[in-house]
Amino acid sequence: MFGRFLPKVLHSKSSLTIILLAAVLVEVSNGVQYWFAKKGIQQEVEHRAKSELRVKSLEIEKVTTAVEVAVNNMVWAVEEELAQPENIYSVIRKLVEENEQIVGVGATFVPDYYPQYGRWCELYVARRSDGRIESEQIGGADHDYLQAGWFKGAMAADGGYWSEPYYDEKGARMMLCSYFAPVRDENGKTVALLGADVSLDWLTEVMNTKQTYASSYNLLLSKAGQIMACPVESLVMHTRSQQVAADMKDTTIGYVNREMIAGRSGKATVRGEKGEKKYVFYSRMGGGTGWSMAVVCADREIYYSLRQVRFNLFLLMLAGMFLLGYIIWRAMKNAIRLQAVSAEKERIGSELHIASEIQKGMLPKIFPPYPERDDVEIFGSLVPAKEVGGDLFDFYIRDEKLFFCIGDVSGKGVPASLVMAVTRSLFRTVSVHEANPERILMQMNESMAQMNDSNMFVTMFVGVLDLPTGRLRYSNAGHCSPLLIDGGQTFIDCMPNLPLGIMVGYKFAGQELFLHPGSIIFLYTDGLTEAENITHAQFGEERLKKCVAKSDSYTPQTLVEDVSTGVHAFVGEAEQSDDLTMLAVKYTKEQLDVRLERNLTLQNDVQQIPQLAQFVEEVCETIGLDAPTTMQMNLAMEEAVVNVMRYAYPSGTVGDISIEARASDVRLKFVISDSGVPFDPTTRPQVDTTLTAEQRPIGGLGIHLVRNIMDSINYERIGDRNVLTLRKKI
Repeated sequence: MFGRFLPKVLHSKSSLTIILLAAVLVEVSNGVQYWFAKKGIQQEVEHRAKSELRVKSLEIEKVTTAVEVAVNNMVWAVEEELAQPENIYSVIRKLVEENEQIVGVGATFVPDYYPQYGRWCELYVARRSDGRIESEQIGGADHDYLQAGWFKGAMAADGGYWSEPYYDEKGARMMLCSYFAPVRDENGKTVALLGADVSLDWLTEVMNTKQTYASSYNLLLSKAGQIMACPVESLVMHTRSQQVAADMKDTTIGYVNREMIAGRSGKATVRGEKGEKKYVFYSRMGGGTGWSMAVVCADREIYYSLRQVRFNLFLLMLAGMFLLGYIIWRAMKNAIRLQAVSAEKERIGSELHIASEIQKGMLPKIFPPYPERDDVEIFGSLVPAKEVGGDLFDFYIRDEKLFFCIGDVSGKGVPASLVMAVTRSLFRTVSVHEANPERILMQMNESMAQMNDSNMFVTMFVGVLDLPTGRLRYSNAGHCSPLLIDGGQTFIDCMPNLPLGIMVGYKFAGQELFLHPGSIIFLYTDGLTEAENITHAQFGEERLKKCVAKSDSYTPQTLVEDVSTGVHAFVGEAEQSDDLTMLAVKYTKEQLDVRLERNLTLQNDVQQIPQLAQFVEEVCETIGLDAPTTMQMNLAMEEAVVNVMRYAYPSGTVGDISIEARASDVRLKFVISDSGVPFDPTTRPQVDTTLTAEQRPIGGLGIHLVRNIMDSINYERIGDRNVLTLRKKI
């Protein structure tokens, strides 16, 4: 009997051992599963937090960079008006009108700079909540900015400076953060600060939208640790992060605070006031603000679902044993892989969406762009190799000059697309008040080289085509030489200047040539000539010339389309490796027969104005203009010539002023030239005629009158002479 019982006992013990072993294996399997799941979620949380920090940083940097560029590019205008402080209002008002993110701009001067204002002088323009723009001098004993931290900090920085957040009770009357740039006199001494005020309201909106989790939130700290944005409005600006850290029991919070103020990046686990566990991901923003951001996520929310699943899985795995354990193990491997792929896809999608939105508004989209003109035709095309690219082209017409450019940013992806957006904005900002291509490139290069921490550069070709004469001035910053189609195909001679963003203070060389009617300038990026087929042969310049030589009656659009067809036929099934960008400009001005041509030479003496009036009347009478039109021509010419007599030559110096009148069947043209100091009257800002005489700045009415009488005015500095051309259709 004992012999029969012993095997059963042994069998039971063996079964129990197997069950216990199975239970241990089930628990181990459950633990392994939980570990893998938690690790995968940790990776996902970190990826999503970093992606959110990167996205919001780009959104904020987009605004702060635009503010810095706008202020830095307007400093020279304030410096030009230091002798006439009343004119500074119109300069800083333009900054407020053209930049919606700026709520106020102030020119803040060192003590006693303008005796008429006393010790304090802060010329300020603010945009109110109802849309009104107000100007006033707010400096005074009740607003002693000389003792303000932002004034002392900006003066000590002697360069671009972002202030700590503060409440402005006198100017914008809201919570602000301001960017300041020094204004220097002719001796290079800093005499004032040009500052742009940005409201903190938009920061809170940006920081607390599209959160990673329902209870997660974002923080934004200034470089001194002041809270600029967080979910608790009472803490914004009024509280420093050191104070918040001191009130918390967990010393890890103080460590995170010190790390953020020091501008470092990382992650940490902290305990809240009630002991709840939280994860903090933090990093420093790019640019010159010195701000830091953090994403705070609650442990209970991150792992809530995982903990629920763990309990349920334990029950199921006890029932299913090894089979269920194996299935879950396989499922967890796939889940971890899927989480990693999803996190990466989300990160890339966020970056591409931001870059795509930026690029959409950058490039011209309407062709033909100027259907009402008969002197120029333009067509452009950009085909990025990836979702976003670093190529750009742009053009616009100002004062009868066509400003155009094409560029290629080094690198690929989102960083290149952001640099492309900044480059295009700089081109528009600088060329609005500058007509020399080499000086346009110099000013763009200064801005880009000073903030080029990523060591990216841009090759660029900038051209300014004088539409009445066909004179093309251009400067090339390391870009491909354009192709000139004028009875043949030749590459335009370009001096080897450096690309933009490499060297501060680099002097770009300019060149010029004259275009005949019917000539086409074909601009492109190296994505065209370096396009490769499946054998890695490149399209090259010779194939480009052969492709263009197939027709002598191209329009810009047909030219770009034919070249595009040619390069795609050459590449075949090979994958596009670089952006393909082309821009064609055709000069189509007609040569009209001259009906009249007369000349007059005067000295810079207003007593000779009657001779000018007689000259204009004779010209108008010869071509058959009526009396009212003749009177208008006389008035416009008198304003223009008297301006030259008064300001072209130094006081006490005698100089000549040449006036040439030419008329065709379509147009009357007066050309006024002198060898005086260079001065472009077309850069004068438009006069606001809605203001009273007391409110309007002194000067500018003469050129305003000429603009309204003539169809176009055009200034050129040719050699050592100022050449001002006035045109009127007859």
